[in-house]
Amino acid sequence: MRLEHLGLTGISGPLVMLDGVKDVGYDEIAQITVGEDDHRLGRVIRIDGDRAVLQVFEGTVGIARENARTRFTGRPLELPLSPEMLGRVFSGAGRPIDGLGELYARERRDINGASINPVSRVYPRNCIYTGISAIDAMCTLIRGQKLPIFSGSGMKHNEVAAQIVRQARIAPGGGAAPDSETSSGGVAASGSGAASGSGAAFGSGAASGSGAAFGSGAASGEALPTEISSGDEDKFAVVFAAMGIKNDTAEFFRHDFEKSGALQRVVMFMNLASDPIIERIFTPRCALTAAEYLAFEHGYHVLVVMTDMTSYCEALREFSSSMGEIPSRKGYPSYLYSDLASLYERAGMIRGSGGSVTQMPILTMPNDDITHPIPDLTGFITEGQIVLDRTLEQMGLYPPIAVLPSLSRLMKDGIGKGYTREDHPQLSSQLFASYAMAQEARSLASVIGEDELSGTDKRYMQFARSFEDRFIRQNEDENRTIDESLDTGWETISVIPEEELDRIDAALLRRFYVKSSEQARR
Repeated sequence: MRLEHLGLTGISGPLVMLDGVKDVGYDEIAQITVGEDDHRLGRVIRIDGDRAVLQVFEGTVGIARENARTRFTGRPLELPLSPEMLGRVFSGAGRPIDGLGELYARERRDINGASINPVSRVYPRNCIYTGISAIDAMCTLIRGQKLPIFSGSGMKHNEVAAQIVRQARIAPGGGAAPDSETSSGGVAASGSGAASGSGAAFGSGAASGSGAAFGSGAASGEALPTEISSGDEDKFAVVFAAMGIKNDTAEFFRHDFEKSGALQRVVMFMNLASDPIIERIFTPRCALTAAEYLAFEHGYHVLVVMTDMTSYCEALREFSSSMGEIPSRKGYPSYLYSDLASLYERAGMIRGSGGSVTQMPILTMPNDDITHPIPDLTGFITEGQIVLDRTLEQMGLYPPIAVLPSLSRLMKDGIGKGYTREDHPQLSSQLFASYAMAQEARSLASVIGEDELSGTDKRYMQFARSFEDRFIRQNEDENRTIDESLDTGWETISVIPEEELDRIDAALLRRFYVKSSEQARR
């Protein structure tokens, strides 16, 4: 039976209050009709007895207490899903905005998703190449990992994001972890997103008693495959979510992806700065729901790029303030950690499924402060970070990736023989150590002058200049292979005396160091 509530009890900013409401759930979607043809959506954000508080997506301008009719749908916000999403552009709430018409949905899913059963998680192994040397060689992105990019206001993180979307590809070969290995910290954190929904878990149904589960039944004792298929280019997709961006930035991304041909494998969710903040809160959830569908239903290896998570967190702060909640650090809600965890923990790989979800969220650090609550809490949840440095950008270096504070905690298990190249682990370790030594030499030179440095310190200074100019520096359209990145690393480090390279064994030095020295002399 269709039941409509006539009138409203109160209006406060983007919120409306309605009394006499029964059998309504938290996060439920309501349709609010103003006049004859003004239809808006609202979400239940608080229930107090028979009073419901709703947040109106399109805002409350033009709504009066007497002229509104409200009908509850009995369901949370659901996203229509289909493999035909690839190549399409959607709003932050999942509505098509590319002029190609509505999406023919094969199914609809709650955007809050479901947690991944930790028993069914597979430890990430294989890597995803971005074509950027500072990432592929020094801070490798592993399939199923969550690896954020920490940037600053006004820096070139949009250009880096666009380059990653254009160039990203899955690495061939490799395997999965043994059955006994599961992802560290694999239990999905609960929060405003993970707590609501159907209660089903991705993977086995061991932890949930209701709802269908994705993947194999780990708790039932049946044999499970341990290999995750390496896939091919046809099974790689990118889900790109932009939150709170300006119109010219949105046009930059759309034009860049269309011009490069990358759009055909990309699903775009665009939330503009002028769009409602509630839509901004939905945007990453819509993106991750699409990614889970493509990965765990159709076997795609999906890279989810989300920018800018700072805009998302600020929208969450504004929403919390409108609710009258007690603020925590710098005015952000006390549940910011669990809310971010409900997003980040949706990355991973499931035993028995050929697909994977890898996340690369991008956030701008207010005042370049890495201890700010947003990067601080993100660092607790994710498995490393890639840091963009303003000093490098002011030097004209692109991409301005600061190697020393960047790390990938899962890198060690997805590189080396059988994955990238035999010399990769030791070379990256030596490059990191040598660049740290070069920074110490630079500090000393700033005090006593470069002419007074020892011969070895001068070599380190020479290495640092070569490393930044040849290894880190790339053009925005330059797509390097992993072999080109590693070979460039050998060429730059071979200016350092061989006896100083104590993190590389003698066999690898004989194979690579001498050859690179000859190239450097030429």
